[in-house]
Amino acid sequence: MPRLFIFGLGYTARFVAARFAAQGWEVVSTGTQGTLSFEDAGNVRVALADADHVLSSVPPGNEGRGEPLDPVLERYGDALRGKALSYLSSTGVYGDARGAWVDESAPVGTGRRTARAEADGAWLAAGARVYRLPGIYGPGRSIFDRLAEGRAHRIDLPEQVFSRVHVEDIGSGVLAGLGAPPGAYNLADDLPASQNRVVEEACRLTSTPLPPLQSLDEAGLSPMARGFYAENRRVANGKARARLGWRPRYPTYLDGLRALCPRR
Repeated sequence: MPRLFIFGLGYTARFVAARFAAQGWEVVSTGTQGTLSFEDAGNVRVALADADHVLSSVPPGNEGRGEPLDPVLERYGDALRGKALSYLSSTGVYGDARGAWVDESAPVGTGRRTARAEADGAWLAAGARVYRLPGIYGPGRSIFDRLAEGRAHRIDLPEQVFSRVHVEDIGSGVLAGLGAPPGAYNLADDLPASQNRVVEEACRLTSTPLPPLQSLDEAGLSPMARGFYAENRRVANGKARARLGWRPRYPTYLDGLRALCPRR
């Protein structure tokens, strides 16, 4: 039985783990829902020695607090040499493209995610397949949940556009990349759209009144949420389609929302 070792079994990594387990893989992981503690170096290293593939979904450290740029590479980098590696990164490494399309050849490190861009580069240098992910949605983490909790917003930014990906399509992308060359791969759907379009479609599907159209200041968003609106880009997925043979099950947010809709 092949073994997948996951650093950081969080929301997205759980869907990756499920996809691998369905293909007969044993999954060992760290994290609050994992099988090992990240700090248990002895058992982690034993498990890594027998791992056929290693995936990290651990975000970069906070350098302002003296944390390492990448906790996994800092602590276990020597044990990862020669291993097949994958890393879940972010399309935030591309920064603001003013609504233009970006692919894996676009410059990185110019946006607000500078630490993520540096960690992204460190994993590329280690020979990993680096999956750059846009806004992630799926069961329990979608616009339907925000509508139900009264946290959905429509922001008056007419030119704003984002890419997104259903969490199940991340799992299939990582699995598809097992035999692919190391490098960066965007896993994004085919239809970038404004967040307002997503909110409006979810309201249509559930017969829910539309939230009011507000400015950023009126919406009272957190600094993290405001940062989400500070960048504007469309993410191209042609490389993942061509080199991984990846085909998203939910190629647009319309497909994803229909599958998640609580009132189907």
